[in-house]
Amino acid sequence: MTALRELAEAAGVSPRWKDFAGQWHDVGDDSLRYVLEALGLPARDQDLAASLAATVGRRTLLPLTTTRIGEQTPLPVMDGPAEAVLEDGTAWHGSVEDGMLSPVHQIGYHRLKVGERETILAVAPRSCFSVRDAVPDRRPWALAVQLYSLRRTHDGGIGDFGGLSDLAGPTAALGASAMAISPVHAQFSADPDRFSPYSPSSRLALNVLHSTMDVPDAALEAGEFVNWPTASRRRLAALRARFDRATPAEHHALETFRALHGDTLEKHARFEALHAHFFGTNSGQWHWRTWPEAFRRPESPAVQAFATEHAHEVALHAYMQMLADQSLAAAHRTARDAGMPMGLIADLAVGADSGGSQCWGRQSETLLGLTVGAPPDLLSYHGQNWGLAAFSPRGLAQNGFGAFLEMLRTAMRHAGGVRIDHAMGLARLWVVPDGASARDGAYLHFPLEDMLRLVALESHRMRAVVLGEDLGTVPEGFTEKLVESHILGMRVLWFARDTAQNFIPPQYWSANAAAMTGTHDLPTVAGWWAGRDLEWRHKLDLFGTVENDHRENAARHTDRSMLWQQFCERGVASGTPPPPTATDAVVDAAARYVASSPCSLVIMPLEDALGVLDQPNLPGTLDQQHPNWQRRHPGPSAALLDDPAVAARLQSLNGTTV
Repeated sequence: MTALRELAEAAGVSPRWKDFAGQWHDVGDDSLRYVLEALGLPARDQDLAASLAATVGRRTLLPLTTTRIGEQTPLPVMDGPAEAVLEDGTAWHGSVEDGMLSPVHQIGYHRLKVGERETILAVAPRSCFSVRDAVPDRRPWALAVQLYSLRRTHDGGIGDFGGLSDLAGPTAALGASAMAISPVHAQFSADPDRFSPYSPSSRLALNVLHSTMDVPDAALEAGEFVNWPTASRRRLAALRARFDRATPAEHHALETFRALHGDTLEKHARFEALHAHFFGTNSGQWHWRTWPEAFRRPESPAVQAFATEHAHEVALHAYMQMLADQSLAAAHRTARDAGMPMGLIADLAVGADSGGSQCWGRQSETLLGLTVGAPPDLLSYHGQNWGLAAFSPRGLAQNGFGAFLEMLRTAMRHAGGVRIDHAMGLARLWVVPDGASARDGAYLHFPLEDMLRLVALESHRMRAVVLGEDLGTVPEGFTEKLVESHILGMRVLWFARDTAQNFIPPQYWSANAAAMTGTHDLPTVAGWWAGRDLEWRHKLDLFGTVENDHRENAARHTDRSMLWQQFCERGVASGTPPPPTATDAVVDAAARYVASSPCSLVIMPLEDALGVLDQPNLPGTLDQQHPNWQRRHPGPSAALLDDPAVAARLQSLNGTTV
């Protein structure tokens, strides 16, 4: 093995990877060097020995050390007495023997001292706050909602937390225990043309466009799709006007809010003001790495001077965050008060745009110069590049996992649960050097045990259930780790198949999972049965060849028969399969089918509850080709579920006791 590949393995960068066919591939030397450099490990030939020594040498005591309650903890310190101030202020006395710290029997963040060395000892429970903890008397179900798609009078053309509150009562009345919402991470106020909820500026702040406020505009509100650029500018102008006429009481509340959220909020507010300043005057300065050098780090004197000079603008962005936070809190409270024990389930995107405030504000904990994606597989023979930046595993460890904890706390602050997008990222991510093909990436490993412990600890502190999106290539042993941690996996109707592509009956689905009819990236049940997704792929020439087009349509004809047979065998349907144009009976059967599984939670997308044909997002397409993240539901949120057929469909998810 070469010194470069030895360093890569020591740093958690896999020099080889296995494809979907079981074939092994070597990662190129240039890619390995690029990834190692992004980790802060110089990888030129003359640097390899020093970098390897820094990686494999005796590990120093890091700012934060994780463990589980009642377990010994390995520490890189000399043996001897140890003492800690526990989170509740009480003293703890123990020792380190043979490199192992004696057990601590209280969860929390404790200040540990061994000799002259200190660390924060994060003691986690053995597993996350569970669905059974949240809803002990029955098997719960949740309605999955694309927030922007909702309507209410005077919403100005964008679904907001007020529309979500309007939906809460009717949803709870039908028996739901939660509403799972699309990501509400902060976007770019200076660039309303960007609106994908999975490509945010920051996961440490909120999307202010979803704040509950009236912005009357009949034309925007009547549209079939969200006109993001126009509606966003209208909403932002209304927010600015509201700030300009804020009362003394609101200014006092803002001071309290800024003090409570401290440096994280201030960095985001300053970024928003800077982004508007530089990008607003020069479209070539959209990314903060194109700004003048003096403004590329949040702690610089130039940034401080800018914040002082533009204090009103910085305060505006902090104020908008406060309103978004208040609106989200109100929606969660409304859901709980309506009878949903879990309230809202938040969605946590896998990464953030490298040009956004999270990466600017947390550079030492971010993989700059790398983007996240997926290696070549059956869905994409060229691999995938999602254009998102991720955390640096070394940076996280060296900074006490600060940004990771901030992200979890933001997601759980006003929620009874959180879904972690691409949860395999807790174990490893496929990272791609900027400018390279997705095929030229490599797997980068993360401190899975540390991250799972922190997730469990925050889950218990916030009393939030955790779901992990585990679709795709799952690392060996990862599913077992989710089970041990009480993190629910996902069992999606379309993917529940065996190696022969036969549908797996729901009675064999895992109990440690959420059963669902679909996701935002997949065809709706009605759309799948009608072949609407195939129509779109044909229209956009996504099949590649006429032969592939015919093959996919023939396969769908066969799959319809197979699925209907499964429905009949499970007792949720009878008779012959309906024609592709008759979708209501299929959607009803699909709801009962997933509900018959032993899964701990059932999730039905609102699109399936309403039986609509089109999916929210068609992966692999541009917004100009397909209206991704733009479709709105007909009618106001408060009346969406009034149709007796829709109500009956959702009520069929009830009735399972634990």
